[in-house]
Amino acid sequence: MRNFTVAVVCSILVVGIIGMASGNNVADKPAEKVYRHVVLFKFKEDATKAQIQEIVTAFGELKNQIDTVLSYEYGTDVSPEKLAKGFSHCFFVTFRSKADLEAYLPHAAHQAFTAKLKPILSDVLVVDYWAES
Repeated sequence: MRNFTVAVVCSILVVGIIGMASGNNVADKPAEKVYRHVVLFKFKEDATKAQIQEIVTAFGELKNQIDTVLSYEYGTDVSPEKLAKGFSHCFFVTFRSKADLEAYLPHAAHQAFTAKLKPILSDVLVVDYWAES
């Protein structure tokens, strides 16, 4: 029985090594497509830094309140090209599917966030897409 177990373990190792050498390991497989939701904000001129920071914080908290959010990141414009047209903040939210975004949009936490945002928002730009690599 012991020889049989050793033979099975050796066979598994050999198959794994051959698979890795031939490029058939998990790391070589293409990533699963994800649905991206890109949001750019232009704030009103009278919006204070504290109000804007409150919005940034609240947007970031949505990932903990809505389970369809796969990942979230944000940043502020630092482009030397100066082509942002007043949009200062970019938010990048990732979902597994369009259906997950469609569940996110009417969610009570997202609606409360939107209500908090509207008084200081001058303009918004939204682009959704399936990530290609």
